[in-house]
Amino acid sequence: MSAFDPAFDQLPKSIPLFPLPSVLLLPRGLLPLNIFEPRYIAMVEEAMAHGRMIAMVQPRTNDGLDGNPPVYEVACAGRIVQFEEEMDGRYLITLKGVSRFNIESEMITAGGFRMAQADWRAYRDDLVPSEGSIDRGTILAHLPDFLKHYGLKLDWDALRDAPDEHLVTALSMICPFPIAEKQALLEANSLEERAKVLGALIDMAVADIGLNGHMPQ
Repeated sequence: MSAFDPAFDQLPKSIPLFPLPSVLLLPRGLLPLNIFEPRYIAMVEEAMAHGRMIAMVQPRTNDGLDGNPPVYEVACAGRIVQFEEEMDGRYLITLKGVSRFNIESEMITAGGFRMAQADWRAYRDDLVPSEGSIDRGTILAHLPDFLKHYGLKLDWDALRDAPDEHLVTALSMICPFPIAEKQALLEANSLEERAKVLGALIDMAVADIGLNGHMPQ
């Protein structure tokens, strides 16, 4: 853990919400974001002034974000660990996942972004790295064809050497799953459960596109 990571009793009671379909943040995962819409520029400025935390949440539909569509009740907070101003008025930031939480209520701020009241109690364990064993073979067996179909490339040597939590977190965030499947990964109760969900989603996707999995040599 970093010296800058918050303790449980330092987690905020309210936090800005950033709904993005199929964009997943998990504890200790790193998520780069390109911020350009005025209300989300205001959101980042609010976060930078008050604790540097923003929560990523899945909207319940993929019909666009106009009119503040309903979102799932479970979100994941991230801390801004990189921040850069662009000459055209955009912000480039990177969030490091901190913890999930349940959304108790929300409001629209004067800046136009959403602010949630957060209940962190069910996710205290998110603040420490996950331990346990996972079936890496189940995840990796069909992954090459899955990634090839979507035009994604990964460093296989780094992937094989990655700790279990890093492997599952990175693939869960990178793989282009639909909203409901991303939410299922977010809500998994343990590393082992998330690994099983991830492997099943990859297998189903490969079956749907009619490919035969094979590991690269």
